[in-house]
Amino acid sequence: MTGKFFLYIFDTMLVIWAMDSIHINKIFKKNRIIQARVFYFLLGISLIYLVTNFFYDLFTSVKII
Repeated sequence: MTGKFFLYIFDTMLVIWAMDSIHINKIFKKNRIIQARVFYFLLGISLIYLVTNFFYDLFTSVKII
């Protein structure tokens, strides 16, 4: 297994923990439960991808002297 796999697992937990702080009921219209869940899911997947690639690029570009 690669290091990126473990980074995905770590970042998934980090993003879920961070997204838990959002009060989703205040953002979306009433009676739009399915649309809110789909948006929340897609937002989570996008954040996991972006955070993982950011950290992966950061760690691979650091040059140790």
